[in-house]
Amino acid sequence: MNSTRILLGAFLLMSPLARAEGELGLFKDHGDIGSVSRPGTAVYDASKDTYTIAAAGANMWTNTDAMHYVWKRRSGDFSVAADIAFIGTSTQPHRKACLVIRQNLNTGSAYVDVAQHGSGLTSLQFRDAEGGMTKEIECMTDSPTRVRLDRIGDTVYLSVGYNGGEPKPSGASFNLHLSDPVYVGLAVSAHDDNAFETAVFSDVKIGTASSAAAEPQADLTIITLPSGDRRVAKAGDAAPAPH
Repeated sequence: MNSTRILLGAFLLMSPLARAEGELGLFKDHGDIGSVSRPGTAVYDASKDTYTIAAAGANMWTNTDAMHYVWKRRSGDFSVAADIAFIGTSTQPHRKACLVIRQNLNTGSAYVDVAQHGSGLTSLQFRDAEGGMTKEIECMTDSPTRVRLDRIGDTVYLSVGYNGGEPKPSGASFNLHLSDPVYVGLAVSAHDDNAFETAVFSDVKIGTASSAAAEPQADLTIITLPSGDRRVAKAGDAAPAPH
């Protein structure tokens, strides 16, 4: 083996994004993004069509992310959907399992995702510039059984489904220009870098964007919370008072 080949092998072993271990179904590769105390894992079970992802990481928030990410590259309009379930109990209500669309694999990349929290909170999160601050639009209801993101032009729409039903527009969307190709995939963050949280993504689909996702939701509106983040609400509902 010559020295060039040895150096190449060493580079791959030290790469911050681990090489895929076996088949990853729809996806190209996986690895940790940001600082994590313990390397994450990703396992695809072809017989069940499930992706089991486990990760440490302090959070996916503010201007930096720490998570494990399974991804492929995609251009143009598309949708990504999955059923998401956490494995095991946890004292961390803000552990996150997400469908994510990112500009790059940097820790502070611009991105938009749907984040399922351990508490049941579901929100459309976004960072509109490299190194910028993350904001979110909270769904009106918690714990959907299925979530979907539709990228149509520069806008990403969140749809949610319950009890086996097809996801329907949640009223949450965000306009974010990302240059093609983007990274689309599945992510988990423990929200506590000393912890290690696991989630299973089932019936994952990446396909054609649905124009129905962009249909106006006349009965829904977006209200601003005291934190500056936003929440989907019934039309006519007032914003909560500061506390």
